[in-house]
Amino acid sequence: MNKYIILLTIFLLTFAQNVEAGNPDRQGQAGAYELLLNPWARGSALKGVVTANVKGIESLRVNPAGLSFMGQTQVVLARTFYLRGSGISLNGLGLGQRISEKGVFGLSLMSVDFGEIEVTTTDFPEGIGATYRPLFFNLGLGYAHQFSERISTGLTLRLISESAQNVSAIGVAIDAGIQYHTNDFHFGISLRNIGAPMKFTGDGTVFVGNSPSTQLDPVNGNDTYTVGLRENPFELPSQLNIGIAYDLNLTEDVHRLSFMGNFTSNSFSKDQYGLGIEYGLREMFMLRVGYQYENGMFDSETRTNAHTGLGAGVSVEMPLKKGGDTKLGIDYSYQTTSPFNGTHTIGLRFNL
Repeated sequence: MNKYIILLTIFLLTFAQNVEAGNPDRQGQAGAYELLLNPWARGSALKGVVTANVKGIESLRVNPAGLSFMGQTQVVLARTFYLRGSGISLNGLGLGQRISEKGVFGLSLMSVDFGEIEVTTTDFPEGIGATYRPLFFNLGLGYAHQFSERISTGLTLRLISESAQNVSAIGVAIDAGIQYHTNDFHFGISLRNIGAPMKFTGDGTVFVGNSPSTQLDPVNGNDTYTVGLRENPFELPSQLNIGIAYDLNLTEDVHRLSFMGNFTSNSFSKDQYGLGIEYGLREMFMLRVGYQYENGMFDSETRTNAHTGLGAGVSVEMPLKKGGDTKLGIDYSYQTTSPFNGTHTIGLRFNL
């Protein structure tokens, strides 16, 4: 194995020692959990078990090293109906551009749409007739470099922004990853969401209440007083991914089966184990199924994830020019949930 992958693997695994992993007692103690959501249809259909073989702009959400394995230009659009019935949706936009023979630059934007939420107060718990719309988005800038035909590395710098009524938080996270490829075998490691804690600030942390002196002395006591709440910072949901994949070409350039396995170590939730399989017909029609397991998911009393582990999807790619590499891809994925009516994602890819 090339010395580059050995050195980079040691670096990532050493850096990962600072990440406390697989601790269910810390569940819910982090924030910015939208960083763990995958807005792209191909990756979500396989439940994210694509650390080793993800390619193109979608790799910025899993392993940025895969960005280097794309053509000249790629544009991806996606819309996710998250936990159908909850009113939440995800919007994804990605752009990848090759800037040299070995280097590729990528940009990805994901926003979370919560819809209109009614404003309530302690005096009017049923609402005051007004609404607000939270705005959660993150912008990722990535670069991947291909050292050789087999080895690539990637880095993503992500800006995180969360805002609701009169409060907001801004943070920065870094993703790093490597991939190693042979003709049939793929191996990948990625370390995601490494950054400083975030904290909400704004006028929403201040409220006006009745002064205790008013109750003691209604005549001379002050009527109200202003209180500012002390904001506590929250950590980012960092995670370590290790994946392998193997391509089985049943008929050269016609039928392909890809088998994938992945281990995810989460710092603020349970570890996850995933398997996936993808069938490709002339690389124009792809059918994929993925499954991700975590401890306690089969019992409703111990389950801590609304997604119940199974995902599936389909892709169709059509050439836009005869004899050229310009293609249009249409992707769809479905993930099972309990409760709600599943998570649906549809996307468009333009390879130019």
